[in-house]
Amino acid sequence: MTTKDITIDIKQGVEASPVAKCVQVASQFESKIYVEYETKKVNAKSIMGMMALGLVPGQTVKVSADGADEAQAIESIEKYLGNKN
Repeated sequence: MTTKDITIDIKQGVEASPVAKCVQVASQFESKIYVEYETKKVNAKSIMGMMALGLVPGQTVKVSADGADEAQAIESIEKYLGNKN
């Protein structure tokens, strides 16, 4: 399992399209991917779960991935959530 803290830098906040894009990024991988913020832990491949987190720029979340492609998954999620494209 790989875990990384990532500070959110998505300019549009919790609107559906950035959250949907994040779910698309996570869904490309076989690994189980979770995003944690405060007491909530959600499946990064679930649009409803991700929207429930209410992510806003400046928040730091913990992203964890477990599976054969976990390193690539964490890297891709970090690039998207941290706006490091």
